[in-house]
Amino acid sequence: MTELIGASTSMSLRSTNRLPSIFISHGAPTFALEPGIAGPKLGALGRSLPKPAAVLVISAHWATPTVRVSVAPRPPTIHDFSGFPQALYDIQYPAPGHQELAHRTISMLRAAGWVADPDPIRGLDHGAWVPLLYVYPNADVPVFQVSMPTRFDGEAAWMLGQALRRLSSEHNVLIVGSGSLTHNLGEAVMGSFDAPPYVGEFVAWVRGAATSGDHSRLRKALALAPHAARAHPTAEHFWPLLVAAGAAVDQAPVAVIEGGIEHAVIAMESYVFGDF
Repeated sequence: MTELIGASTSMSLRSTNRLPSIFISHGAPTFALEPGIAGPKLGALGRSLPKPAAVLVISAHWATPTVRVSVAPRPPTIHDFSGFPQALYDIQYPAPGHQELAHRTISMLRAAGWVADPDPIRGLDHGAWVPLLYVYPNADVPVFQVSMPTRFDGEAAWMLGQALRRLSSEHNVLIVGSGSLTHNLGEAVMGSFDAPPYVGEFVAWVRGAATSGDHSRLRKALALAPHAARAHPTAEHFWPLLVAAGAAVDQAPVAVIEGGIEHAVIAMESYVFGDF
């Protein structure tokens, strides 16, 4: 299996003026200190893309009753975890926000029927800043976040992505969904790379649906994929994948960024939806 598989198999210049959308498996917070397999590949991806006007992140770690959009001009780095080494809490990701594009996002969401409001103080949670440490290590690209509604499902996640789609083609915004392809922390073994078989079976099923463009099947993955309930006892780390896929143009090529398995059960596989 090559480093990148799917319709795009190498880091190449895009054939269109539209940025792809990306799903990133951000793993445990310690990914910020331990790049493993995925970190260098995300760095290569960031270097391959034209610089966006801003990055919009939909993170598994921000859910609100209705959609909120961060409009802080200087979003603080949120260390939304406990019990990790001090070096992790010392990390700051001082990327600026982008108030104009954040407010434009609110307008787009409202036009699509979503209840969406600005959040003037929300910072960047670790689902945003941890992977961006690799994609844009200089923190020189503005970043803002869009929350997921607490009442959410696969169809709604897809529709949220579609409501954001024009930000890429019209405003040069890189849309990133940040979660984990598998996320059963109850079975995690810190430092272990020996995954039980169900992890690989779930990953292979999702990869097949994503790279074949079978969006209907992908949206129903948590009902149809083998071992879905075990791979995702709760669904918040899977929904960002569907937002990213929904934000891509129809029939967009899909590339796979392999990241291996961390802590026995956290699959670090990521997907790029679109040319790059």
